[in-house]
Amino acid sequence: MILLIVQALNGFQLGMLLFLIASGLTLVFGVMKFVNLAHGVQYMLGAYLGVTFATHAGGFWPGLVLACITTGLVGLGLEWLIYRHLYNRGDLEQVLATFGVIITLNEATRLIWGSSPLQLAMPEALSSTFQLMPGLRYPIYRVALGLTGIAVAVLLAVVVNTTRIGMLIRAGATSQEMVSALGVDIGRLFRIVFGIGAMLAGFAGVLAAPLVSVEPGMGESLLILAFVVIVIGGLGSIRGAFVAAIIVGLVDTLGRAMITTLAHTLLSGPSAARLGPALASMLIYLVMACVLAVRPAGLFAGRA
Repeated sequence: MILLIVQALNGFQLGMLLFLIASGLTLVFGVMKFVNLAHGVQYMLGAYLGVTFATHAGGFWPGLVLACITTGLVGLGLEWLIYRHLYNRGDLEQVLATFGVIITLNEATRLIWGSSPLQLAMPEALSSTFQLMPGLRYPIYRVALGLTGIAVAVLLAVVVNTTRIGMLIRAGATSQEMVSALGVDIGRLFRIVFGIGAMLAGFAGVLAAPLVSVEPGMGESLLILAFVVIVIGGLGSIRGAFVAAIIVGLVDTLGRAMITTLAHTLLSGPSAARLGPALASMLIYLVMACVLAVRPAGLFAGRA
Protein backbone atom coordinates (compact mmCIF):
# COMPACT_ATOMS: atom_id res chain seq x y z
CA MET A 1 0.00 0.00 0.00
CA ILE A 2 2.86 2.39 0.82
CA LEU A 3 4.47 1.63 -2.56
CA LEU A 4 1.15 2.28 -4.31
CA ILE A 5 0.66 5.64 -2.54
CA VAL A 6 4.21 6.81 -3.22
CA GLN A 7 4.06 5.83 -6.89
CA ALA A 8 0.66 7.51 -7.28
CA LEU A 9 2.07 10.74 -5.84
CA ASN A 10 5.14 10.46 -8.07
CA GLY A 11 2.86 9.85 -11.06
CA PHE A 12 0.83 12.96 -10.27
CA GLN A 13 4.03 14.99 -9.95
CA LEU A 14 5.24 13.64 -13.33
CA GLY A 15 1.84 14.51 -14.77
CA MET A 16 2.13 18.13 -13.63
CA LEU A 17 5.60 18.36 -15.14
CA LEU A 18 4.24 16.97 -18.42
CA PHE A 19 1.38 19.45 -18.29
CA LEU A 20 3.77 22.40 -18.05
CA ILE A 21 5.51 21.16 -21.20
CA ALA A 22 2.41 19.98 -23.07
CA SER A 23 0.35 23.12 -22.35
CA GLY A 24 2.79 25.30 -24.27
CA LEU A 25 3.11 22.70 -27.00
CA THR A 26 -0.66 22.34 -27.43
CA LEU A 27 -1.04 26.13 -27.68
CA VAL A 28 1.58 26.24 -30.44
CA PHE A 29 -0.06 23.34 -32.26
CA GLY A 30 -3.61 24.54 -31.72
CA VAL A 31 -3.11 28.18 -32.69
CA MET A 32 -0.13 28.17 -35.04
CA LYS A 33 -0.59 24.70 -36.62
CA PHE A 34 3.18 24.45 -36.26
CA VAL A 35 5.01 21.16 -35.64
CA ASN A 36 7.70 22.19 -33.14
CA LEU A 37 9.88 19.19 -32.33
CA ALA A 38 12.34 21.55 -30.63
CA HIS A 39 9.96 22.27 -27.75
CA GLY A 40 11.87 19.79 -25.58
CA VAL A 41 15.04 21.80 -26.12
CA GLN A 42 13.36 24.74 -24.37
CA TYR A 43 12.82 22.46 -21.37
CA MET A 44 16.50 21.47 -21.40
CA LEU A 45 17.61 25.08 -21.84
CA GLY A 46 15.46 26.16 -18.89
CA ALA A 47 17.14 23.55 -16.69
CA TYR A 48 20.65 24.63 -17.70
CA LEU A 49 19.87 28.33 -17.31
CA GLY A 50 18.28 27.61 -13.91
CA VAL A 51 21.49 25.96 -12.72
CA THR A 52 23.63 28.80 -14.07
CA PHE A 53 21.52 31.66 -12.72
CA ALA A 54 20.99 29.96 -9.35
CA THR A 55 24.77 29.63 -8.99
CA HIS A 56 25.55 33.25 -9.89
CA ALA A 57 22.38 35.13 -8.89
CA GLY A 58 21.96 34.04 -5.30
CA GLY A 59 19.82 30.91 -5.18
CA PHE A 60 16.97 28.90 -6.64
CA TRP A 61 14.26 31.59 -6.80
CA PRO A 62 16.26 34.27 -8.70
CA GLY A 63 17.50 31.49 -10.97
CA LEU A 64 13.92 30.38 -11.64
CA VAL A 65 12.75 33.87 -12.62
CA LEU A 66 15.78 34.69 -14.77
CA ALA A 67 15.75 31.30 -16.48
CA CYS A 68 12.06 31.63 -17.42
CA ILE A 69 12.59 35.11 -18.85
CA THR A 70 15.71 34.09 -20.78
CA THR A 71 14.08 30.92 -22.13
CA GLY A 72 11.14 32.98 -23.34
CA LEU A 73 13.49 35.42 -25.07
CA VAL A 74 15.41 32.58 -26.72
CA GLY A 75 12.10 31.14 -27.90
CA LEU A 76 11.11 34.49 -29.39
CA GLY A 77 14.52 34.72 -31.04
CA LEU A 78 14.08 31.30 -32.64
CA GLU A 79 10.58 32.28 -33.77
CA TRP A 80 11.89 35.46 -35.42
CA LEU A 81 14.98 33.86 -36.91
CA ILE A 82 13.63 30.49 -38.11
CA TYR A 83 10.07 29.51 -37.30
CA ARG A 84 8.18 32.46 -38.79
CA HIS A 85 9.53 31.51 -42.20
CA LEU A 86 7.97 28.05 -41.89
CA TYR A 87 4.35 28.84 -40.94
CA ASN A 88 3.07 28.45 -44.48
CA ARG A 89 5.31 25.50 -45.30
CA GLY A 90 4.41 21.82 -45.04
CA ASP A 91 4.77 19.59 -42.01
CA LEU A 92 7.89 17.92 -43.40
CA GLU A 93 9.77 21.23 -43.68
CA GLN A 94 8.75 22.16 -40.12
CA VAL A 95 9.86 18.78 -38.77
CA LEU A 96 13.24 18.95 -40.54
CA ALA A 97 13.90 22.54 -39.46
CA THR A 98 12.99 21.98 -35.82
CA PHE A 99 15.01 18.74 -35.78
CA GLY A 100 17.97 20.81 -36.96
CA VAL A 101 17.34 23.22 -34.08
CA ILE A 102 17.41 20.25 -31.66
CA ILE A 103 20.82 19.11 -32.94
CA THR A 104 22.23 22.64 -32.97
CA LEU A 105 21.12 23.55 -29.44
CA ASN A 106 22.18 20.19 -28.01
CA GLU A 107 25.67 20.66 -29.41
CA ALA A 108 25.74 24.30 -28.27
CA THR A 109 24.82 23.09 -24.79
CA ARG A 110 27.74 20.67 -24.80
CA LEU A 111 30.10 23.45 -25.89
CA ILE A 112 28.91 25.86 -23.20
CA TRP A 113 28.24 23.58 -20.21
CA GLY A 114 30.04 20.36 -21.16
CA SER A 115 28.67 16.83 -21.28
CA SER A 116 28.87 16.08 -17.55
CA PRO A 117 25.48 16.07 -15.78
CA LEU A 118 24.69 19.05 -13.55
CA GLN A 119 22.35 19.30 -10.57
CA LEU A 120 20.33 22.18 -9.16
CA ALA A 121 19.97 22.32 -5.38
CA MET A 122 16.42 22.47 -4.04
CA PRO A 123 15.33 25.66 -2.28
CA GLU A 124 16.07 25.27 1.41
CA ALA A 125 12.46 25.90 2.44
CA LEU A 126 11.28 22.95 0.32
CA SER A 127 14.17 20.52 0.82
CA SER A 128 12.77 18.61 3.82
CA THR A 129 10.13 15.86 4.06
CA PHE A 130 6.87 15.53 5.97
CA GLN A 131 5.05 12.55 7.40
CA LEU A 132 2.28 11.58 5.02
CA MET A 133 1.23 8.55 7.05
CA PRO A 134 2.85 6.28 9.64
CA GLY A 135 5.98 4.85 8.08
CA LEU A 136 5.88 7.16 5.06
CA ARG A 137 7.66 10.49 4.66
CA TYR A 138 7.36 12.37 1.39
CA PRO A 139 9.46 15.25 -0.03
CA ILE A 140 7.85 18.67 0.30
CA TYR A 141 9.39 19.75 -3.01
CA ARG A 142 7.46 17.11 -4.97
CA VAL A 143 4.21 18.23 -3.37
CA ALA A 144 5.05 21.85 -4.20
CA LEU A 145 5.73 20.86 -7.82
CA GLY A 146 2.31 19.23 -8.08
CA LEU A 147 0.57 22.26 -6.56
CA THR A 148 2.48 24.55 -8.92
CA GLY A 149 1.17 22.58 -11.89
CA ILE A 150 -2.40 22.97 -10.62
CA ALA A 151 -1.87 26.72 -10.11
CA VAL A 152 -0.49 27.14 -13.64
CA ALA A 153 -3.45 25.18 -15.05
CA VAL A 154 -5.91 27.48 -13.26
CA LEU A 155 -4.02 30.58 -14.41
CA LEU A 156 -3.95 29.42 -18.03
CA ALA A 157 -7.65 28.58 -17.92
CA VAL A 158 -8.44 32.07 -16.63
CA VAL A 159 -6.24 33.74 -19.23
CA VAL A 160 -7.52 31.68 -22.18
CA ASN A 161 -11.21 31.88 -21.21
CA THR A 162 -11.64 35.37 -19.73
CA THR A 163 -9.08 37.77 -21.22
CA ARG A 164 -8.76 39.49 -24.58
CA ILE A 165 -5.52 37.72 -25.46
CA GLY A 166 -7.19 34.43 -24.54
CA MET A 167 -10.09 35.29 -26.84
CA LEU A 168 -7.64 35.93 -29.67
CA ILE A 169 -5.82 32.65 -28.96
CA ARG A 170 -9.11 30.72 -29.09
CA ALA A 171 -10.15 32.55 -32.25
CA GLY A 172 -6.78 31.91 -33.86
CA ALA A 173 -7.11 28.21 -33.09
CA THR A 174 -10.48 28.22 -34.88
CA SER A 175 -9.72 30.35 -37.95
CA GLN A 176 -6.49 32.25 -38.51
CA GLU A 177 -7.83 33.76 -41.74
CA MET A 178 -10.90 35.26 -40.03
CA VAL A 179 -8.83 36.70 -37.17
CA SER A 180 -6.42 38.27 -39.63
CA ALA A 181 -9.32 39.65 -41.71
CA LEU A 182 -10.71 41.37 -38.61
CA GLY A 183 -7.53 43.41 -38.29
CA VAL A 184 -5.63 41.39 -35.70
CA ASP A 185 -1.87 41.19 -36.23
CA ILE A 186 -1.62 37.42 -36.56
CA GLY A 187 2.19 37.51 -36.53
CA ARG A 188 2.16 39.29 -33.18
CA LEU A 189 -0.34 36.75 -31.85
CA PHE A 190 1.95 33.93 -32.97
CA ARG A 191 4.91 35.53 -31.18
CA ILE A 192 2.93 35.86 -27.95
CA VAL A 193 1.81 32.22 -28.10
CA PHE A 194 5.31 31.01 -28.91
CA GLY A 195 6.82 33.07 -26.08
CA ILE A 196 4.30 31.69 -23.59
CA GLY A 197 5.01 28.14 -24.73
CA ALA A 198 8.79 28.61 -24.45
CA MET A 199 8.50 30.12 -20.97
CA LEU A 200 6.32 27.25 -19.76
CA ALA A 201 8.83 24.69 -21.07
CA GLY A 202 11.70 26.56 -19.42
CA PHE A 203 9.72 26.81 -16.19
CA ALA A 204 9.23 23.03 -16.24
CA GLY A 205 12.94 22.54 -16.85
CA VAL A 206 13.95 24.58 -13.80
CA LEU A 207 11.40 22.79 -11.59
CA ALA A 208 12.66 19.39 -12.78
CA ALA A 209 16.36 20.25 -12.38
CA PRO A 210 16.55 19.38 -8.63
CA LEU A 211 15.00 15.95 -9.34
CA VAL A 212 16.84 14.81 -12.48
CA SER A 213 20.29 15.11 -14.02
CA VAL A 214 20.65 18.20 -16.18
CA GLU A 215 22.35 16.98 -19.35
CA PRO A 216 22.23 17.47 -23.13
CA GLY A 217 19.24 15.78 -24.75
CA MET A 218 17.25 15.56 -21.52
CA GLY A 219 14.15 17.00 -23.19
CA GLU A 220 13.65 14.38 -25.90
CA SER A 221 12.08 11.66 -23.74
CA LEU A 222 9.66 14.09 -22.08
CA LEU A 223 8.81 15.61 -25.46
CA ILE A 224 7.55 12.21 -26.63
CA LEU A 225 5.36 11.95 -23.52
CA ALA A 226 4.15 15.52 -24.10
CA PHE A 227 3.07 14.58 -27.63
CA VAL A 228 1.16 11.62 -26.18
CA VAL A 229 -0.51 14.01 -23.72
CA ILE A 230 -1.76 16.42 -26.38
CA VAL A 231 -2.94 13.57 -28.61
CA ILE A 232 -4.95 12.06 -25.76
CA GLY A 233 -6.22 15.41 -24.45
CA GLY A 234 -7.10 16.96 -27.79
CA LEU A 235 -5.23 19.46 -29.93
CA GLY A 236 -5.34 23.00 -28.54
CA SER A 237 -7.19 22.10 -25.32
CA ILE A 238 -5.62 23.24 -22.03
CA ARG A 239 -8.17 21.22 -20.06
CA GLY A 240 -7.40 18.19 -22.21
CA ALA A 241 -3.66 18.64 -21.64
CA PHE A 242 -4.21 18.80 -17.86
CA VAL A 243 -6.38 15.67 -17.66
CA ALA A 244 -4.25 13.71 -20.13
CA ALA A 245 -1.02 14.67 -18.33
CA ILE A 246 -2.38 13.22 -15.07
CA ILE A 247 -3.49 10.05 -16.87
CA VAL A 248 -0.12 9.60 -18.59
CA GLY A 249 1.85 10.36 -15.42
CA LEU A 250 -0.11 7.88 -13.32
CA VAL A 251 -0.16 5.13 -15.97
CA ASP A 252 3.57 5.47 -16.66
CA THR A 253 4.68 5.57 -13.00
CA LEU A 254 2.27 3.01 -11.57
CA GLY A 255 2.75 0.75 -14.58
CA ARG A 256 6.53 0.66 -14.23
CA ALA A 257 6.27 -0.15 -10.53
CA MET A 258 3.42 -2.64 -10.58
CA ILE A 259 4.17 -4.54 -13.79
CA THR A 260 7.82 -4.97 -12.82
CA THR A 261 6.78 -6.21 -9.38
CA LEU A 262 4.23 -8.58 -10.94
CA ALA A 263 6.79 -9.86 -13.44
CA HIS A 264 9.23 -10.69 -10.63
CA THR A 265 6.43 -12.58 -8.89
CA LEU A 266 5.53 -14.69 -11.93
CA LEU A 267 8.89 -15.13 -13.67
CA SER A 268 12.52 -15.73 -12.87
CA GLY A 269 14.86 -12.82 -12.16
CA PRO A 270 16.52 -12.18 -15.57
CA SER A 271 13.31 -12.70 -17.54
CA ALA A 272 11.33 -10.42 -15.21
CA ALA A 273 14.03 -7.78 -15.40
CA ARG A 274 13.65 -7.68 -19.19
CA LEU A 275 9.91 -8.17 -19.55
CA GLY A 276 8.68 -5.83 -16.80
CA PRO A 277 10.18 -2.56 -18.10
CA ALA A 278 9.36 -3.51 -21.71
CA LEU A 279 5.66 -4.00 -20.94
CA ALA A 280 5.54 -0.92 -18.71
CA SER A 281 6.93 1.32 -21.46
CA MET A 282 4.09 0.20 -23.76
CA LEU A 283 1.25 1.15 -21.42
CA ILE A 284 0.88 4.83 -22.26
CA TYR A 285 0.83 4.04 -25.98
CA LEU A 286 -1.84 1.41 -25.43
CA VAL A 287 -3.86 4.02 -23.54
CA MET A 288 -3.37 6.46 -26.42
CA ALA A 289 -4.49 3.84 -28.95
CA CYS A 290 -7.63 3.07 -26.91
CA VAL A 291 -8.52 6.77 -26.63
CA LEU A 292 -8.00 7.34 -30.36
CA ALA A 293 -10.13 4.31 -31.18
CA VAL A 294 -13.05 5.89 -29.29
CA ARG A 295 -12.35 9.62 -29.77
CA PRO A 296 -9.98 10.17 -32.72
CA ALA A 297 -9.66 13.89 -31.99
CA GLY A 298 -8.83 13.39 -28.30
CA LEU A 299 -10.82 13.56 -25.08
CA PHE A 300 -11.47 17.32 -25.09
CA ALA A 301 -11.11 18.33 -28.73
CA GLY A 302 -13.13 21.28 -29.91
CA ARG A 303 -16.01 20.85 -32.30
CA ALA A 304 -15.01 20.38 -35.91
